Amino acid sequence: MSDYIKWFSELSIEDVDLVGGKNASLGEMYQNLTAAGIRIPNGFAITADAYKMILDTNGAWEKLHAQLDSFDPNDVAQLQERGKRCREIIHDCTLPDDLITQIKSAYETLKVEYGEDITLAVRSSATAEDSPEASFAGQNDSYLNISGLDALLDAYKRCLASNFTDRSIHYKYDHGFDYLKVYLSVVVMKMVRSDIGESGVMFSIDPETGFKDVVFINAAYGLGENIVQGSIAPDSFYVHKPTFKKGYHTVLKRRLGDKALKMVFAEEINEDNIAMEYTKNISTPKEDQKKFSISDEDVILLAEYAIKIEEHYSKQAGYDKPMDMEWAKDGLDGQLYIVQARPETVESRKKETYLEMYSLNERSKVLVEGQAVGTKIGSGKVRKITDASRLDEFEEGDVLLAETTSPDWEPVMKIASAIVTNSGSRTCHAAIVSRELGIPAIVGAKNASEVLVDGQEVTVSCAEGETGFVYEGDLDFEISKTDLSAIPATKTQIMMNLGNPELAFSLTSLPVDGIGLARMEFIINSSIKAHPMALIHPEKLDEATQQKIDQLTASYNTPETFFIKILSEGVASIAAAVYPKPCVVRMSDFKTNEYATLLGGKFFEAHEANPMIGFRGAARYSHPSYEEGFALECDAMKRVRDEMGFDNVILMIPFCRRVEEGQKVLDTMGKYGLKRGENNLKIYVMCEIPNNVILIDAFCELFDGISIGSNDLTQLTLGVDRDSEIVAFDYDERDPGVMKMIEMAVQGAKRNHRHSGICGQGPSDYPEMAEALVTMGIDSMSLNPDSVLKTIQTINRLESKREK
Repeated sequence: MSDYIKWFSELSIEDVDLVGGKNASLGEMYQNLTAAGIRIPNGFAITADAYKMILDTNGAWEKLHAQLDSFDPNDVAQLQERGKRCREIIHDCTLPDDLITQIKSAYETLKVEYGEDITLAVRSSATAEDSPEASFAGQNDSYLNISGLDALLDAYKRCLASNFTDRSIHYKYDHGFDYLKVYLSVVVMKMVRSDIGESGVMFSIDPETGFKDVVFINAAYGLGENIVQGSIAPDSFYVHKPTFKKGYHTVLKRRLGDKALKMVFAEEINEDNIAMEYTKNISTPKEDQKKFSISDEDVILLAEYAIKIEEHYSKQAGYDKPMDMEWAKDGLDGQLYIVQARPETVESRKKETYLEMYSLNERSKVLVEGQAVGTKIGSGKVRKITDASRLDEFEEGDVLLAETTSPDWEPVMKIASAIVTNSGSRTCHAAIVSRELGIPAIVGAKNASEVLVDGQEVTVSCAEGETGFVYEGDLDFEISKTDLSAIPATKTQIMMNLGNPELAFSLTSLPVDGIGLARMEFIINSSIKAHPMALIHPEKLDEATQQKIDQLTASYNTPETFFIKILSEGVASIAAAVYPKPCVVRMSDFKTNEYATLLGGKFFEAHEANPMIGFRGAARYSHPSYEEGFALECDAMKRVRDEMGFDNVILMIPFCRRVEEGQKVLDTMGKYGLKRGENNLKIYVMCEIPNNVILIDAFCELFDGISIGSNDLTQLTLGVDRDSEIVAFDYDERDPGVMKMIEMAVQGAKRNHRHSGICGQGPSDYPEMAEALVTMGIDSMSLNPDSVLKTIQTINRLESKREK
């Protein structure tokens, strides 16, 4: 009698042909990683040989050939008809007695290990699964919380039949697999009771940008199917691998999802009078929606699992092998388990020698927004599809609009110019497939189906960070493709200006020497939204403002913690993008009118006639009206460096008018734990006021470097308001007086052995200015991302010319 059962302890990744990708990977991890502390539920595989034997003994092959040898998979009606008939053929098969005996014996053995009341997860495992070309994720069925032999055998047969779901047949067609040569093995394993716990998906790479230095984790209450289906917006977390490996076990950044639904189990009697578990959604209590579904300790343990799993598979393969994993937290024992791991099949296969960047040349009214999937742009006519029966209405080039998608929709998804869904997250079905197909998608757009109209021309942009936008009309956009291997090196450091953490990971392939200017203001404005002093002094606010702040900070222990964590995680995300290269972070430089627009700001800011040269920058930091707010900034930056491990962060003080003011700022920073030189902390000063240049030697005694802010320096040297249309003709960074100021600053920094840089756009806009800076011997130029590549080539030519 053949042995159709293989336990996880008997399997390795070499057994894909016998037990499919899912089973082989579970066996590989069970054998090799349980000793490393990773929990894998035990179980066994019913092999692909059993599948072939069942079809042999029941004479099913000829019947299946009759259905599949000649038909058009792109004919949706025909696909549905043939798929239904194939599944009926499998359902009609009888399981041989010796196979039933083997399954029963293995089931009894699992009961000995886990107890009589064990329930099972019964999941399909295709022999072509997790190949480099295709993941087969979600193509075949799974049955959960199965109890009793009859229910197990019924679930087993249903898994086999799912080899011929419409989606599975079309997926095989799309990827060049013979319909009848992809065999089904089935996983039978201990059910992790995440229905009364939590579950999710994680990647050992950023699935959107391919940034390899992070683990990305999604989490929600209940079973994980809601995340895969895109029915909810889960919580999401990032952990930075290089600093984690150095012992800094912290969350890099997080995003609170609504988690509006929770998938749990219910029971029904099927047509064979067998009690079968099915799943249903219940509403998540409001108080649970407002907090993160898992703790930071859970996030860190999951990241540890992900790193160990990636390291194991990479060592085995001999090259970096990012992984896509499913995890579940058992509500009974409180433990975290890995229930599946497979190679990531999209970003990890891309060749990094070319950089493709999409950018809009025009903008229009934003109709809806959601989470961006990928970094591309697409346009077309909106085609609203409410269910699978209407898929034949879809035309090539349309923008697919739906509540959510499922694998049955893939035939039309591949011909869409873009996809927009009301619900979902970056690990839902729509996101996974759009990534694989290389088309832009926006998921979790909430009211998109209400706002967008069938036939309406729209442009879907995923090129502006983590938030994707649907614009009105067919907008002009361009695609630039650069061969990074042809980009020359420069002696002058070329760095990047960046304030939006959402863009950071998408820019990691740019060949820069670090971040020369990371602005706090964007994070405070877009993510924190509240004035720092309003968070500290609720007694000074009116009731309406306090209610808004309470809503903002609901997921955090205190409003101060909210500010510190949001700011630190935003800055750390930017620093992570270039780690271990330097990241120069400028402390806040809002003007009073800008601070006043923040939530609660009007209660703390005075009106100034000329805020440009008013109460801003260094002047605020030790002033009684703002020092408490500055203390929060310091706490956040201390957390970035000391707790999160980003010792590549250099801090910079803006608009420091006088030497005495500089010393006062340093004393205040030291008071709040940021002492220059301690833990190798470097502090720069912006050189943007003529007095900074005139007293450059004195400023260099206090600070480790200077960064020339050419915009303000030009205004204050020439006495010109660059925002005034009347005198705009007098604003010119190339003016001999301004260039002399810059030269004196660079020479002063060199004289004092201090770093000198510039963080304005002048060098990229004006080749003659770039040439002058190279001649002066400036150490670095920091530019906006869109001008980095052009400027590198310009600087290389200038440096080569000087050497001749």
